[in-house]
Amino acid sequence: MSLEARVHVRRGTFDLEVDLTIDAGETAAILGPNGCGKTTLLHALAGLIPLDAGRLTVDGIVLEDPSAGIAVPAEERPVAVVFQSLLLFPHLSALENIAFGLRCHGRPRGEARRIARQWLERMGLGDRARSKPSALSGGQAQRVALARALAVEPRLLLLDEPLAAVDVQGRAQLRRDLRKHLASFDGVRLLVTHDPLEAFALADRVIVLERGRVVQRGSAAEVTARPRSRWVADLAGVNLFRGTADGTRVKLAAGGELIVAEPLTGDVFAAVHPRAVALLQVKPEGTPRNVWLGPIDEIDVEGPIARIRVGTTPPIVAEVTVVAVEALGLAAGMDVWVTVKATEIVLYPA
Repeated sequence: MSLEARVHVRRGTFDLEVDLTIDAGETAAILGPNGCGKTTLLHALAGLIPLDAGRLTVDGIVLEDPSAGIAVPAEERPVAVVFQSLLLFPHLSALENIAFGLRCHGRPRGEARRIARQWLERMGLGDRARSKPSALSGGQAQRVALARALAVEPRLLLLDEPLAAVDVQGRAQLRRDLRKHLASFDGVRLLVTHDPLEAFALADRVIVLERGRVVQRGSAAEVTARPRSRWVADLAGVNLFRGTADGTRVKLAAGGELIVAEPLTGDVFAAVHPRAVALLQVKPEGTPRNVWLGPIDEIDVEGPIARIRVGTTPPIVAEVTVVAVEALGLAAGMDVWVTVKATEIVLYPA
């Protein structure tokens, strides 16, 4: 059982083209910045917007294939969606909201209410059965929406920014609860989010989407260890450079060069953790491999750590303690020497 999708959708000037294969029992997260196409992809999988090209199959059953004239209506697909806005009926109680989905799938009223009550108990909301959505907290409303989706036993569960409606205090607990409930669901699970913490905490695999295209996929550790875009590098907190390698020398696309320990040839990415960047007031003695002089552009203090952006060629970010900043008298505008050991640079094909 799995989801296999080739999704091509045009929305005005925006073009989305994504290939997905997700196995049943696996939770995958579509992660990306605002405007990258996450919600468009979710709506296409749910059947809320048509494919311009491609093919969508769930458990071997073709749900949509424009070339073959196949387009199963959204309400007939084995798909359930938990929207960011939840879309709970404000005039119905928590129990009735869950039962509504079951009634739409042909369950008798009494059976629907019985199953809905069981789901409320599973969600820890047995005492809120009669409560209207306006009387529920953000976390409670999210659990009702999730119960409504799972109660109809879909084969594909789609979650759109599942923690967006929850306050910061309740988010950690709901994240733990959501992970537990997703683990108990044996279908295909796909969530979309712009929050890396949410994606890494809930998903087995992360698929990074930018400008309508998949730029990277893998586990959280794989994605952050070898970022393939500036956005991923920023969320991983590392410096990322792109260039052309000729042995141990890398000519960077943005200017400058790096000397690395392990030789490669061709287009490459080079990642450098800010902790591996050393800042000095005088030029280092000896023959360190990567040494630049440049002005401090910005000092960003976060607790005991300072991230210092230096306008060298290439520009680079260093991470040092606030104590070190004070001891060295570092300030925006002053020139510093920057060094990076060749062995601290992670090089991999672009």
